[in-house]
Amino acid sequence: MLGHAAMNQRTASRANNENGHDNRYFDFYQRYVDEAAFLWLLRSVAIHQPHYNKDDIAELEARIQAQLDGLMSSIDHGWQACEAALAIEESGEIFTAAVTAFRSHEVKKIKQVVEAALVNDQATCGLVSALGWISPALATPWIEKLLISKELNHKYLGLAACSVRRLDPGDDLAKILARDDCQKQTTLYLRALRLVGELRRQDLMPELIKAMKSDNPAILFWSSWSAILLGNRAAVSQLAPYLLKEGPYLQRAIEIVFRVLTIEQARQTITAMAKIPSLNRAVIQASATLGDPHAVNWLIQKMRDPAVAKLAGEAFTLITGLDLTHQGLNQARRPVGETIPSDDPSDENIAMDEDENLPWPDADKVTQCWQQHGRHFIIGQRYFMGQAISSDWLLKQLEHTRQRQRHAAALELALIDPSHPLYNTQGRVEIQ
Repeated sequence: MLGHAAMNQRTASRANNENGHDNRYFDFYQRYVDEAAFLWLLRSVAIHQPHYNKDDIAELEARIQAQLDGLMSSIDHGWQACEAALAIEESGEIFTAAVTAFRSHEVKKIKQVVEAALVNDQATCGLVSALGWISPALATPWIEKLLISKELNHKYLGLAACSVRRLDPGDDLAKILARDDCQKQTTLYLRALRLVGELRRQDLMPELIKAMKSDNPAILFWSSWSAILLGNRAAVSQLAPYLLKEGPYLQRAIEIVFRVLTIEQARQTITAMAKIPSLNRAVIQASATLGDPHAVNWLIQKMRDPAVAKLAGEAFTLITGLDLTHQGLNQARRPVGETIPSDDPSDENIAMDEDENLPWPDADKVTQCWQQHGRHFIIGQRYFMGQAISSDWLLKQLEHTRQRQRHAAALELALIDPSHPLYNTQGRVEIQ
């Protein structure tokens, strides 16, 4: 939900920008802008949620496109509303204005949006998303211009757009990785390192090896992450320290490390993580990622702990493929004693429920179910959604499961089959 300050900013900004516009048309097109921006924000949350699948995202994208098409019914009036929204400097508005500008083919409008997008990280995100949204015929020429620009911020936009679209920038990526000034622009350098892995650019492994000697934790992480995706599994040792403390790379380290380690190595690492109280959730996520049914009985025990019950239920499904809701293994009512997070702005102890959209597992029912199905699983073998991991199975999961499971399937597939790209499960469905 948008805070009062943001809403007031929107109102003030639009009031200041309405002067000189025909309010009859301005209000009409402003509604298109507001709705497109809101739906884009909704989508930006949905792509990470456990209850959205590919079809749900596609339906949401169709609603966004309808608003964007409405803005194009009159480019003059539509752009006036977009231009007013640029002053808000938020991602949804930047996305909407950027798509409109690119579709207008007017260089002045496009330059105006690019300038507005570089004001803050949120705004930048909106522009990158727009470059991932529009057609290849519109996007590719502008991405090429951004990549060869003298401005390093422009190069970053170009690389980020390549990442979203899984578009190979060719020699431009190698040049950026080799340039001293680009290496010093950390955000640009990190995006370049990450893109090497996403695109499976084997020719750039030497650049990753050089970067893996860095003392910068972010550079070390992304260079090691990409090296693993290129097949250098020894690089997994570089990510071990990220697993033993909370931080911005803990989740991503879990996602890749426990898909590469042997079962025995992974169990030892999970045991070490379990000794750190703050990593309670991380241990459950690591067990789910590993996919060893050896952890299922322990996960069922965790389903009796209200703090992590839903997460443990999600982990159970990722390993076994048994859907709590479809199998009737969830609790229909909120468990007694569950703490409901506060959303009162005056409450200093505001909490966000990370697992809000996950079902509550019924540990007793899950126990009975596992007694029936557990004999079909082999301890010490990795499973994903109930079956031994294979390319064919993972491709099916990419199409038919929910967003978090799709993301996991994409990474599994990239690690076991170098012929497949790392699918962007967060990109526009039409492009995926």
